Amino acid sequence: MTDIKNSGRIMIIGAGGVATVAAHKCAQVPEVFREIMITSRTLSKCEAIRNDIKNRYGREIKTSRVDADNVPELANLINHFKPDLVLNLALP
Repeated sequence: MTDIKNSGRIMIIGAGGVATVAAHKCAQVPEVFREIMITSRTLSKCEAIRNDIKNRYGREIKTSRVDADNVPELANLINHFKPDLVLNLALP
């Protein structure tokens, strides 16, 4: 299990209200979360969160489109980004 204090990369799945708040909170602690990726089925929502974070905190975050119900697609993205922590805030 990865110690959260030593995590560098987080992948947030979902782009709704809770995921937006989580992404902003992570962006506020760059010493913990060096790299942030937000991903969901709707890329435009991810990009809106990215742009807001850039404007508010000057942080660059990554975005991606993924269908979290498509296990091979999600596994491929996780294997590519190699996050220390995955926070699934997508709807069930």
